[in-house]
Amino acid sequence: RGSRGSTHPAGPRPRSPPHAMAARAPTRMSSKPAAIARKFGQAAAACGASLAVALSAQAANVKLGSDSGALVFDPATVTISKGDSVTWTNNAGFPHNIVFDEDAVPSGVNADALSHEDYLNAPGETATSKFDVAGTYEYYCEPHQGAGMQGKVVVN
Repeated sequence: RGSRGSTHPAGPRPRSPPHAMAARAPTRMSSKPAAIARKFGQAAAACGASLAVALSAQAANVKLGSDSGALVFDPATVTISKGDSVTWTNNAGFPHNIVFDEDAVPSGVNADALSHEDYLNAPGETATSKFDVAGTYEYYCEPHQGAGMQGKVVVN
């Protein structure tokens, strides 16, 4: 039996030299913070990518009819980037629709494909169009065109 009441069958427990423990300890301790940092970095990158997608997916919102009831697109002009979308939301003075003028869109763009000729009849109803070609797009509300309800999308 070993000295000082050791219960190790072969005698006193062998002790690691202090320099051996010191060499191992930082390795074990540093791997956990490194893993946490790596996961944090991955989460931050994913969050940033999600935010970028969210921001580009919904570039502009336009009200159909102003809060005071005027027959206008609010705002009348929006500027977006190629690949972004515009969402129109029925607000006041409906019914409304969104009709793009075939003579006032960039060459080669199908104005009918961008238009939403069916009437939006209820508050909060929406219509969305995506714009893939740079240029200026002019549109109007068919039932209120005579009242001057016109809008413009500028795509950079």
